[in-house]
Amino acid sequence: MFGKSAKNSPPAEPKHPVDEVLPVGKMTIYGAQHLLTFYAGAAIVPLLVAGALGMSQQNLAFLVNANLFTCGIATLIQAIGFWKIGVRLPVVQGTTFVAVSPMIAIGLAEGGSVPGLLEIYGAVIVAGVFTFVIAPFFAKIVKFFPPIVTGTVITGIGLVLLPVAAMEAGGGNPEDPRFGSIPNLALAATTLVLILALYRFFRGFVATIAVLIGLAIGTGIAALAGKADFSSVAGSSWVGVITPFHFGLPTFGGAAIASMIIVMIITCVEMTGDTLAVGEIVRKPVGPDGIARAIRSGGLSTTIGGVLNSFPYTSFSANSGLIRLTRVRSRFVVATAGVMMMIVGMVPKTGAVVATIPEPVLGGASLVLFGVVAVVGIQILRRADLTNERNVIILATSLGFALIPVGFPEFYSFLPEALQMIFASGITMAALSAILLNVLFNEIGGKRKTEKAAAPPAPVDVDTVNAMSDAEFAERIGSVFQGGEWIAQEAASQRPFDGAYALRRALHTTLFAADQQRQLELIRCYPDLAGAALAEHQLGRESLRDQCTAGLHQLPPDENERLTEITDAYRETFGFPLVICVRGLSASEVVDIAESRLHNPPEQERATALVEIAKIANARLNDIVREREPESAEASKAAKASIDG
Repeated sequence: MFGKSAKNSPPAEPKHPVDEVLPVGKMTIYGAQHLLTFYAGAAIVPLLVAGALGMSQQNLAFLVNANLFTCGIATLIQAIGFWKIGVRLPVVQGTTFVAVSPMIAIGLAEGGSVPGLLEIYGAVIVAGVFTFVIAPFFAKIVKFFPPIVTGTVITGIGLVLLPVAAMEAGGGNPEDPRFGSIPNLALAATTLVLILALYRFFRGFVATIAVLIGLAIGTGIAALAGKADFSSVAGSSWVGVITPFHFGLPTFGGAAIASMIIVMIITCVEMTGDTLAVGEIVRKPVGPDGIARAIRSGGLSTTIGGVLNSFPYTSFSANSGLIRLTRVRSRFVVATAGVMMMIVGMVPKTGAVVATIPEPVLGGASLVLFGVVAVVGIQILRRADLTNERNVIILATSLGFALIPVGFPEFYSFLPEALQMIFASGITMAALSAILLNVLFNEIGGKRKTEKAAAPPAPVDVDTVNAMSDAEFAERIGSVFQGGEWIAQEAASQRPFDGAYALRRALHTTLFAADQQRQLELIRCYPDLAGAALAEHQLGRESLRDQCTAGLHQLPPDENERLTEITDAYRETFGFPLVICVRGLSASEVVDIAESRLHNPPEQERATALVEIAKIANARLNDIVREREPESAEASKAAKASIDG
């Protein structure tokens, strides 16, 4: 427990699951699952760019292999890291879709084919260096990513990607007459059902590789039905070499470089959201330094990509969803996947085998993976105060912007090309909207009110309380509850009170006499103990003061992580936050209580939460209402009895 072993010489602290090195067999299988989840997305960018520039089939094959090889390098840099480069989390790196349209425009402006590709690579190299340099400055915006922003962005990422999964499930090409055909939908549905069945009826290792098994069986069924073509495997060579500047030395155009720098700024926003999401999934919070290291890695990988005939890099959300599903948090698993990417990139025959997975099979798996990304965002949003109308507006507007390009891809077609690059990306619009609206509503618009509220009001006597208007009473006395102004409003009708005890009794009576639904809504208004809400200063003044008195704001990272795991597990089990009156308790006592309550029946926990709310209200009431005269012993016993049952 916290603080109890400081005087002794404790054994070496156990590794965080992120830093755990698993047995070789498991790492290989888990890494292969990441590779298969990632492969289609990694291959599609070079396919789109090469097709638009009119590249030959031979050059196209080389681009796919070079891209996969460089993705492996980028993933290793991000997951393993060195110096101040790489976030050292299980983050899979791949080429960003944001860059596709600008790269095609740059290439076609140079006449397409190889000359167009060389102009793209020059811009990619410079934009990568630019990203590397701005990383520490960009990381400073992390303070503008409270739960309402990160939750909105990550939810938006999942929602925007779900139509991509649907497109794959239909066959991959909406213009194809067979798109959405019964065979395609049957393959996607079979894969999806297989994955769900494995999660439902199996535990342990089998459940963690459910996606891999689903993809393998789905491909096997497709082969039996004649929907998987393995002919390209026989014609592929065993060894391929990725050489720098394979197509010649890059050219550097000012307009192309400017366009690619804009792409990388947008990608930094996307990468920040994805990195925060992975940190949330693996329960290893990412601060400004971690964001800076992640962005440096993306910049370095992008420059390497330009040298090794690849494209700009970002993190892949589908693999984040896979981590959430499997609960395998080791970054070395992702590093293993990176090594596999490099091997597949140098062995065209291996890549050809992976490429045989039909798109409907990938689509069936992606529906789960992308949906999980959205769920992670929703879980983060639970920590945001959605009773605050400003936060509701931020969420609603940002998700609206995210889904406009999904529903109407040509919606912004009349805008200048530079603006289309930004507006046509639902993920980018969700991120920019959430960040800017949060600054406008909660930083600039709400800062003055927050600072004014930070100073606690001077205590008043009961006579002053009796003289308050109903509105003032509800606001001042209602602050002893979290979202419980209605309790004060009902108690106000019982005035005048002859002392603080009578006031407390009126509040307790109203609290315990309310119907169960209203009581449950009240419990859900209370914030989590410690964790991100405390670290990001998203607590109200009273909650912040309560948690700081117990020292919860000074927990070491590992101890804070443990308390966060307990509170997350509690919320998942009971559907409401863990409520404890922490005043007068030490951090270790808080954790002991939390662990002991985790296994109680739901009915008992609802009752216990109400008792704790009453205790919290008593403590806060003592801060704002002073006694007119000492209470009698009988009154003190009655007050204690009203709380303890």
